[in-house]
Amino acid sequence: MYNQILQTILLLSITALISCAEQDSERPNIVLIIADDIGISDIGCYGSEIQTPNIDRLAAEGMRFETFYNMAKCNPTRSTMLTGLYKGGEGAVHLAQLTAEAGYYNIMSGKEHFDPWVPDYCKAENVFDHSLTFWATTEYFLPPSGNFSRPFYLEGKQLDPGEIEHEISPMYKTDFITDYAVKWLDEAFGKEEPFFLYLPYHSAHFPLQARPEDIEKYRGKYMKGWDFMRPERFQRMQELGILPENAKLSPPEGNLNKFRKPLDPAYTEYYEWESLSELQKDSMDLEMAVFAAMIDRMDQNIGRVLGKLESEGKLDNTIIMFLIDNGSCPYQTNKIPDVQPGPANSYWSLRSTWANLGNTPYRQYKQFGNEGGSHTPFIIRWPGVVEANSITRQLGHIVDLAPTFLDIMDISYPDSIHGFPTIPLHGSSLLPVFRGEERQEPDYFISGMEKFRMFRSGDYKLVRVNGEEWELYNMKKDPTELENLASELPDKVRELSSYYKRVNKGF
Repeated sequence: MYNQILQTILLLSITALISCAEQDSERPNIVLIIADDIGISDIGCYGSEIQTPNIDRLAAEGMRFETFYNMAKCNPTRSTMLTGLYKGGEGAVHLAQLTAEAGYYNIMSGKEHFDPWVPDYCKAENVFDHSLTFWATTEYFLPPSGNFSRPFYLEGKQLDPGEIEHEISPMYKTDFITDYAVKWLDEAFGKEEPFFLYLPYHSAHFPLQARPEDIEKYRGKYMKGWDFMRPERFQRMQELGILPENAKLSPPEGNLNKFRKPLDPAYTEYYEWESLSELQKDSMDLEMAVFAAMIDRMDQNIGRVLGKLESEGKLDNTIIMFLIDNGSCPYQTNKIPDVQPGPANSYWSLRSTWANLGNTPYRQYKQFGNEGGSHTPFIIRWPGVVEANSITRQLGHIVDLAPTFLDIMDISYPDSIHGFPTIPLHGSSLLPVFRGEERQEPDYFISGMEKFRMFRSGDYKLVRVNGEEWELYNMKKDPTELENLASELPDKVRELSSYYKRVNKGF
């Protein structure tokens, strides 16, 4: 009798272990891809003529958000997205620390750029099993000087340019970032645990540098100019159904930022395409062709990752998310303005007229809380959970990713991290949205730099430009911010601004 009881207990234990192992093996892998300084309409499935078949595939097999917010600039977006906090400090928890807690194998290859409040223990070499990183901005090709303006780090150790592994010469950053990711995926496939791949591309941040064969694909396609192409993209976005039905195309406008003065006013101001000479039009066509080529090359590399996952039978058990850190960027940073965009010795930037095209149909640019700066494409592919080729009208924000990861992995947020009590997360899970359910909309969303802040609660949104008085928009009736209601509804401005002050004190 006693032996029978022992055998029963042993059998139940083995069954439980097998069940747990099966459950672990079914946990989804996660791939998070973020692009840099690209407008919402610069992606094919959001209305662009730029060829992005692999990103488009994610949309066709997944869900697109009509309205999803970032923090409107590189470093605050990454800081908020990877910690789930609008602002924090010691006690912040990195996404990769959450995935590690859940038993994931963590890989990162790409750009790292944080606000000063993000603790050192959140840096890549401290949270990823493998990492290739660079800080903020570097060139795409190895420059004539033979050194990148900022170094690359492998597991936290600085690399000489000659030590960077690359499959194609001359080496190009978007390609070799993917080379490392694909190599480490091979290693991940040999392990029993699921993996988390964080792939923060730098495309299409300045400097505008691209492979000649990619540029050639787009040369001449932009000779019809921005005045014709903005309405063209707007119409495609309407046909795709990824805009509110009552959205209107905002009038063309230059960059209103008084704190980022360009060397050349032509980078800031709006002017009609037909006011240009044929020689100027050709130069403008080249500028946009290089920008398009950079996005195209990124998409090709995303295709390499998808192909790797598919060939290994991992694709359908992998959640893939794609988004952009802020709207298109019109800030001139040319160091050698007499060199045309494209090659390694060019340091060209995109101008406001092309960036205005990228942010179609919205207003303003990177750093702004206006929709042109803070509104990102967000795509999730998750077979069996997310309905294919679906579009959600529910709002989302990058601050929601951390609680979403917790829900996906079915783990709790830790009470402490590196001896510090953890800071409560500021977002809420998107999992109900992914499942096609209604989630309770968060009480507020924040984006933009402080002098260009936006604060949205319900249908109303405050926007500040150049540190001046709040503007007020009813986003349900006016999704492209064409009618400032601040003078008409001063009580609503006071109500929301007081709410923002209360919220902001807590960060």
